[in-house]
Amino acid sequence: MVDIGMDGGATSDSSSLPTPDPGNEESQAPPGKGPVRFGWIVGVMIRCMLNIWGVILFLRLSWITSQAGIVLTCVIILMSVTVTSVTALSISAIATNGRVASGGAYFMLSRTLGPEIGGPIGVVFCFANALACALHTVGFSEVVRDLMREFNVVMIDSVNDVRIVGVITVTILLLIALAGMAWESSTQMFFFLVLLISFANYLVGTVIPPNTEKQSIGIFGYRGDIFVENLTPSWRGPKGSFFQVFAIFFPAATGILSGVNICGDLKDPNNAIPKGTLAAIFWTTLSDLVIAVTTGVCVVRDASGNKSDILTGNSTDGCVGLACNLGWNFTDCIHSQACPYGLANSLNLSGYPYLITAGVFAATLSSALGFLVSAPKIFQRLCKDEIYPFIIFFAKGYGKNNEPIRAYILCYLIAVIFILVAELNTIAALNSNFFLCSYGLINFSCFHASITNAPGWRPSFHYYSKWTALFGAVISMVLMFLFTWWAALITFCIIVFLFGYVNYYNKPKINWGSSVQAGTYNMALSYSVSLMGVEDHVKNFRPQCLVLSGPPNQRPALVDFVGSFTKHVSLMICGDIILVGSDCISFIDFFLNLILPLKASGLGKLKPNTLVLGFKGNWRESAPESIEDYINTI
Repeated sequence: MVDIGMDGGATSDSSSLPTPDPGNEESQAPPGKGPVRFGWIVGVMIRCMLNIWGVILFLRLSWITSQAGIVLTCVIILMSVTVTSVTALSISAIATNGRVASGGAYFMLSRTLGPEIGGPIGVVFCFANALACALHTVGFSEVVRDLMREFNVVMIDSVNDVRIVGVITVTILLLIALAGMAWESSTQMFFFLVLLISFANYLVGTVIPPNTEKQSIGIFGYRGDIFVENLTPSWRGPKGSFFQVFAIFFPAATGILSGVNICGDLKDPNNAIPKGTLAAIFWTTLSDLVIAVTTGVCVVRDASGNKSDILTGNSTDGCVGLACNLGWNFTDCIHSQACPYGLANSLNLSGYPYLITAGVFAATLSSALGFLVSAPKIFQRLCKDEIYPFIIFFAKGYGKNNEPIRAYILCYLIAVIFILVAELNTIAALNSNFFLCSYGLINFSCFHASITNAPGWRPSFHYYSKWTALFGAVISMVLMFLFTWWAALITFCIIVFLFGYVNYYNKPKINWGSSVQAGTYNMALSYSVSLMGVEDHVKNFRPQCLVLSGPPNQRPALVDFVGSFTKHVSLMICGDIILVGSDCISFIDFFLNLILPLKASGLGKLKPNTLVLGFKGNWRESAPESIEDYINTI
């Protein structure tokens, strides 16, 4: 009987079967009233729609239409939707590939790509959600500041007022989140109803014939000449370029993972995530296109808001702008670039103005609350996995829903730091960068799991393609550098550092059956087969040793000696010949048992070409037959 062990210079696990990861299982809920669970409409679709209908829709979409024109604005919307739709298909495939626990996109990525890549992405994604909370809170604060100005209320100045209102707002949102998922869900439903009323109010405002007051702020109703004028771009200011405007708009498409992020609170995540996410993308895309086109058809780019600028005669000499043909002269504010109203400045197109303000409040607050809830839940899962030991403190949960209160406090502090920046466009560009990085890696994980043909990759959602996933990964990375190249470099440096920490320093003893492991097997098998077609050459000779060491721990000196010149560069196989039967075994039988490991060990070209025996040390005590067998073997 022959016992053969193989050593290629690395230590492998000796267990015969993979053991399930206990950290991958959710703890059972205590007896009594169960935790709150949501279906695909409330838990995914409405939640995603609320986070997509955020600050950009109400406070920046009209400005983007003014800068890029109707055509390029629609291109920007459709390009963003292409990225998010491909990502939604990829995340749907990943979500239906097995049981989905809490942790959202991080949980899915880490279980697909392994802890080395999943850990860094979890950190970046948590940070992106906290940053998004700050973004929408700043948007809300800007609207509150502008309302205060209308009533001549100023606390300190325009910037510090935004900071004060923002910190107070995010503190209130934190208290709502800490009250539990039931309270948070009820608040979100209220915001959703307010948003629907606000949209209806907006559409009514586009068809109401404009009075003199509306015309003074640039609203003239549906007109073909305004539509033609606003079709083409009119780039203005330091942010006046296609990709900079694109970067400011993209956060309007980053709410697609809101349902995924609370997957632990869904009744049926495998069914809810694909249906709810794709439905939310459809309805929000439709609303974005409708608002971009209707504002471009109804509103001129610049208006003074001054009723005295109406033209009383037929003469338009010296008058500048399309409004001259409509009976208004906004030339002074256009020349001084100080027009306070119009498509490029401030717009309130509605039937009842304060309903639009209510819609802005609902959109910004619902998005801020949604991201404030998402980030701690993802971070808690990351901490529970113990990939980074220094953040385990934040893994503790409280209550029947295992609420991550410590993680809530941390994400709240991160949001406050960026609220103090108080610059919406800057925060939006950074936010786009981090979300694009997350989307790129979601698509890459779907592509990698598909291309490696991992046995564990069997998603029940079939409406995806590995090539569309690859396209989504590539376009996300490209857009990162086109939006904000320095932020993209910083993001990649952070990921590389965190990857190196996990892969080379911490090395967590976790086995999730990732696609990286499947890819490693595929490459090893492919290279082993390809070696069969490579002819031997003296310059590439490597000693591939079969060491007759017996049990390796009994001949450590022999194993260490051979390992000193095979480690990392060649092959070493340890063999043991066990003689079963009578004490007197003929040399022929012994020789056959020696030939067997030489013939059977190895794979293809990875087979022994050198036999190593230990030097016999017990000559005086050995029987003559034993000495004869040893000499004959040599």
